[in-house]
Amino acid sequence: MTRWPRATAPAWPVHAGVLAASVLAAISYAAAGPHLRVVIFAMVTLLPIATFAGALATGYLTDRRTWVTSAVGLVLLASCMAFWWDWVPGHHFGRAEGRAADFGIATAHLVFLAGAAAGLRKRGVGDLAGLLDAALFGVCVAGPAWAWLIAPRLTASATPVGEMLALTDIAVLAAVLACLTRIGRRAQAARGPIFYLVVSCAATLGGHITGTLTARTGSAVPTAILLMIAYLTIAGSVLHPAAPLVTDPGSPGEEPNGRPPLLWMGAALCANPLIAMIQGVRGDDTASVVLSVCSMLAVPLVLARLRQMSQLRSRAERTLAHHALHDELTGLANRRHVVAEIDRALTDLDRGTIDEVTVILLDLDGFKPVNDRFGHQAGDAVLRAVADRLTVAAGPDDVVGRIGGDEFVLLRRGPAPASRLTSRLGDPIEVGSARVKVGVSSGMASAIRGEAMDRDTLIGRADAAMYAEKAAHRRERDAVLHPSNHPTAALGRTAGS
Repeated sequence: MTRWPRATAPAWPVHAGVLAASVLAAISYAAAGPHLRVVIFAMVTLLPIATFAGALATGYLTDRRTWVTSAVGLVLLASCMAFWWDWVPGHHFGRAEGRAADFGIATAHLVFLAGAAAGLRKRGVGDLAGLLDAALFGVCVAGPAWAWLIAPRLTASATPVGEMLALTDIAVLAAVLACLTRIGRRAQAARGPIFYLVVSCAATLGGHITGTLTARTGSAVPTAILLMIAYLTIAGSVLHPAAPLVTDPGSPGEEPNGRPPLLWMGAALCANPLIAMIQGVRGDDTASVVLSVCSMLAVPLVLARLRQMSQLRSRAERTLAHHALHDELTGLANRRHVVAEIDRALTDLDRGTIDEVTVILLDLDGFKPVNDRFGHQAGDAVLRAVADRLTVAAGPDDVVGRIGGDEFVLLRRGPAPASRLTSRLGDPIEVGSARVKVGVSSGMASAIRGEAMDRDTLIGRADAAMYAEKAAHRRERDAVLHPSNHPTAALGRTAGS
């Protein structure tokens, strides 16, 4: 089935369509009578549902669970508006009356925002700290806005339950708006649809504010127009050619560095109690609502941020510990780690818990020509291949390490035949389009129970054995390359002369 709209389509028709629909809806609603306004508002609420259904049916929106959840929220919202058809025209929206419509609309908003958050979670996977900070900012802004802008202008019909529902809706919308703004600054490819979601959240917040400010003496038309713009921009976010990219995982962001924002988190926790205290001094009855709702939303965000900081620190500590004991290129144990393991093995040998400790030193033959001919990247590839082969050949309790350059070491608590260990190291190694082959010289030394031997002596014996084998390999190569200079060849010529 052909996808609609095409991902390569230009975005300007969507921008023009949303703008034209918004202007037409605003003018028509303002000029229409009370009954026709209900029809116009209902048609606008159905438009994003139709676009969601079309995009999902054609397979254009790939992350179906996310978009279906958001579509369910829109259906619930449209159902609430249809059942309580006079909620917006009758100027009930923004009055915090605590009616069933308030519960229904708040629930629909939460369902829609849950779907949007599920998709944006993937987009913001590399910026969890930034998203938590942005959400905290939104919740903290909602508290003062409610306390000093909205609450003093509520009518006598407002109830504590209605105020709590309205404040929760505003705080969640503000937090999502802050997160969307941060994601939009980082997600270049999905900036268009995210912009429409930002406008939708901002318009819904604006509807809350205007609904409250005009509840006593003004008209409900500005509130209705803002809510219609919110619906139309939701439709625009789905129609935008980049809509599928909204739920695509973003590129891994850089981990936050510097000082942790403890001061900011402390201010976030103290802001709402401070507002409640000020309002308590002034004798405002809404202080308890601000304290309970905004603090309940801020505390989980602060705890999530602290948990994220703790995980980040633990991950950094594990990374530092790993780098302190492992070779960066091959991932094998480094010299410090190997030396510590040898000391530990010799201690176990002295205690009688093991019978033998074996150390095998290995040095690659012919490694320098690989570096000289193919470059250091090829040499690094050879070292990694050798490390992998040593790891496979070693036992599960063996310690395999790289102690520098092209030198490797294996530690075993028991006997270790070097021939089995080095049998596969001479196989050809793929380096780009070429195949290279390196040899290996090994030296083995063992310490048995009852034999007094320290670490330096054990390593020294293995090192001497390795260099003796390396010298023998060099003599063999010289004999092949220069047979006339070899003593056996000279002796043969003397005997035959």
